[in-house]
Amino acid sequence: MTLTADRPVRTAPPKKPRKGGRQGREALLLMLPALVPVLVFSVGPLLYGIFLAFTDARSGRNAVTSFVGLSNFGDLLSDGDFWASFRIGMIWAVSVTVLQFLASLGLALLLNQEMRFRGFARVLAMVPWAMPPVVIGLMWRLVYHPDAGILNSMLGTEIDWLNDFSIALPAVIVVGIWTGMPQTTVVLLAGLQGVPKELYEAVEVDGAGVWRRFWNITLPQLRPVIVAITSLDFVWNINQFGLVYVLTQGGPGGQTRLPMLFAYEEAFRYGFFGYAATLGVAIVIVVLAVLGVYLWRQMREAS
Repeated sequence: MTLTADRPVRTAPPKKPRKGGRQGREALLLMLPALVPVLVFSVGPLLYGIFLAFTDARSGRNAVTSFVGLSNFGDLLSDGDFWASFRIGMIWAVSVTVLQFLASLGLALLLNQEMRFRGFARVLAMVPWAMPPVVIGLMWRLVYHPDAGILNSMLGTEIDWLNDFSIALPAVIVVGIWTGMPQTTVVLLAGLQGVPKELYEAVEVDGAGVWRRFWNITLPQLRPVIVAITSLDFVWNINQFGLVYVLTQGGPGGQTRLPMLFAYEEAFRYGFFGYAATLGVAIVIVVLAVLGVYLWRQMREAS
């Protein structure tokens, strides 16, 4: 008789259920409430605007829209009013971005120091951020008023700041700087508070002065923050509309007519929706090109 021991039966380990696909579907379902408004109110109008740029869409109940290809872009390149508006827009965007950064950096350095009422000073620095552009525009129109304005009262002059051909654009640039300083100051102040104090203590031991500490420690540590905030500021400034519209509506004589104001007039004053969309697409291309070159140079210098 041959005795055989009972051998255990080998079974394959149970397969673990795949969680990736299920978790991905669940995550997508959870994101849908946030994605739908973005698709409806941002992506959809953007794609429709790009489509309009290749048509001759106009206002009118019986207007027929036709596909015109690159015809609008050809008209844009030969439009002297567009180039004038583009030149003013670049002067505005670059001036406001650079001067706003310098003023905000100085204010951030000041608010980063130990001083009395520092918290109250930080709150006051944020006041323009809490004001709508329309309110800011109306307030500065009163400041610049030729007869009852506080600025002329202080200087003892009778200058019509917003209607003088040689002064209107600089006056509007000042308002743009004042309006955009809070968010730039907050970002730079956060960057300053993230700089390790040990670095300052190390260079102080070597006898470094204030300027040397700022140039060798503060600026290099703030470089990523500076690149990010100046890039965002440039995009915000080149797309500015409400503030300048309330202040001057592009006047006098188009001296403050930014590209977005020009596009607005083409669309809602003259009814050329297709051409106005072309202006918007052109500005987006220019902004992306400028930002691409700027970021490429900054990354090249950092590497």
